[in-house]
Amino acid sequence: LPVAVFVGGTSGIGRAIAEAFARHTNGNAHIIIVGRNRAAAESIIASFPHPTTEPLSAQPEHEFIQCDVSLLKNVRQAAKDILARHDKINFLVLSPGVLSFARDDITEDGVERSAALVYYSRWKFIYDLTPALTKAREEHEDAKVLSVLSAGNGGKIDLGDLPLKKASTITAIKSMMTYNDIMMNGFASHSPSVSFIHCYPGYVRTPIGSNSPSFLIRTLSFITNSSFSPLFYLTMSPEDCGEYQLYGILYTASTPGAWRIGKHGNDIGKKGYYGDDNARDVLWEYTLEVTGSK
Repeated sequence: LPVAVFVGGTSGIGRAIAEAFARHTNGNAHIIIVGRNRAAAESIIASFPHPTTEPLSAQPEHEFIQCDVSLLKNVRQAAKDILARHDKINFLVLSPGVLSFARDDITEDGVERSAALVYYSRWKFIYDLTPALTKAREEHEDAKVLSVLSAGNGGKIDLGDLPLKKASTITAIKSMMTYNDIMMNGFASHSPSVSFIHCYPGYVRTPIGSNSPSFLIRTLSFITNSSFSPLFYLTMSPEDCGEYQLYGILYTASTPGAWRIGKHGNDIGKKGYYGDDNARDVLWEYTLEVTGSK
């Protein structure tokens, strides 16, 4: 049975992709949800289709690992727990994040919490779980990673300021998008048998806006997500997004290497790509240091 890990899978797009995957496999998969909300995870797992595998000993076991992924020590422990139970992983989907303009919320790892969620924790999960992904490929099975952020919407990065200490808020946000692009190219160069995908899901009606610490973002989210708003019809439901992104994982990213996909799971190639081989290598070495992975 395939093993799929969903980091940030208790809500929003991560949840929608997990549910789409459960439907696609008729529940016949080992699904691991990593996040903070145990009640939400248990509700999601209970909604999965009843597995049809026989005998009973071969039936899947769905799991929840409680983890605040903004802290790298928690990421290391969660990855260790996963590897203790599964020596191979077929799918790893990463979607944790927060919508915030705050730049002063610094974690014990010395990085902004928003950056920890959308880049550093994702990088560390991939790095620590790569041996299990590689093993799946060695057994001629799928091995694919998806990072949900904003492929194609980044900007140029300053290799002399990778911690983004001097960057404006907008520049920092765009840099995180580019870091995800370059991250996938970095992992593809180090693990050429695995597919690494960065996606742009478009604007999806999820709770991330309403849960933002920013009053402005919460207000805009309420207006956009309300059915009476004209903007509502320009957005996508989480269910549709989950299906599109699962299609991108299973079918668009058809070969190993680095991929970038759009809101319909379509290949967007190098559109809006701001990386190169030098940036890939410099960012890789920097992130090894920050995440304590050397």
